[in-house]
Amino acid sequence: MRISLPGCDAHHPELPDPLFARLKARASTELLTLKHLLPSYVEQGLSDTPSGDGSKRSAHTLPPLEGPLAIEREHLSNTELFDLFAA
Repeated sequence: MRISLPGCDAHHPELPDPLFARLKARASTELLTLKHLLPSYVEQGLSDTPSGDGSKRSAHTLPPLEGPLAIEREHLSNTELFDLFAA
């Protein structure tokens, strides 16, 4: 899907259809046009500063899982998790 940004007649960013659908739904929810919503989202993204010291998140910084899981531990291989996400 091609969209045009204000003041950028020659450049048309292309968004994947699922992302564009989410953007349209959000614009509808907020009673805004895409022309008004998209620049504000771009501005928010450019204004955000990287969190922390710039290091990437790792398993060592995540909280440990506690309590029973909805999935048996032996079914937590990458292959089986990808199959769950694809379903």
